[in-house]
Amino acid sequence: MGQHFLVEPEVVGRIADAADLAPGSTVIEIGPGLGILTRELLAREARVIAIELDRELMAFLKQDLAHIDNLTLVERDARHVDVEALVRGSPYQLVANLPYSTGAVIIRRFLEMDQPPQSMTVMVQREVGERMTATAPSVSLLSIATQLYAEIELIFLVPADVFLPPPRVESAVVQLRPRMSPLACPIERVRLFHSATAAFQRKRKTISNGLSQGLDRPRADIDQWLQRAGIEPSRRPQTISLQEWILLAKMFEE
Repeated sequence: MGQHFLVEPEVVGRIADAADLAPGSTVIEIGPGLGILTRELLAREARVIAIELDRELMAFLKQDLAHIDNLTLVERDARHVDVEALVRGSPYQLVANLPYSTGAVIIRRFLEMDQPPQSMTVMVQREVGERMTATAPSVSLLSIATQLYAEIELIFLVPADVFLPPPRVESAVVQLRPRMSPLACPIERVRLFHSATAAFQRKRKTISNGLSQGLDRPRADIDQWLQRAGIEPSRRPQTISLQEWILLAKMFEE
């Protein structure tokens, strides 16, 4: 399935250190692969729920680790698994070396759950990690979608040579701590993503032109809306801070 297996124990230890697990903590691990991180989490007395989609890897994990009481192996796609049923109402943390292809999707799904994890300490492609933590003038839809729901920090970078086979890119370990509630209410989030998507699809244009074309509204109306929010119409979407996007959503007119 095009996976790259982490093989460096020092990196695994740094991930577990960053997660700061208390003995008995419930941890969801996605994509355990050959189980190097799984073993480290179990060694720190965590109760691990490991979700793996690959049937052959799951067979290996069952043969190698299924005898351990604190480990639950789940053969399923993490994008669709019923997490609430697995944790049964208990607080939990997410610790994982996420697949490059689905990492951002999985992170957003967990952030938007009714019962999100207390923290998410995950390895992703370096570019994805940098985009998630970006602020103006490098804002992206991904940074908006993550920072709206969580405080996020890039913990450390990971070189390609600690994987087998080595990927063509570097990785990054990031930590997300979900907020008690998102920074905008549900209707504001709908408005925010509707507007931001329209703008970022035309990110080489000014925010005024991009929103006018994307929302099919007269530019004069868009300029008035931007000016009420204190945003210069000639700016580019990536220079608009998260707080400014939220303010735009609050002032949105149907």
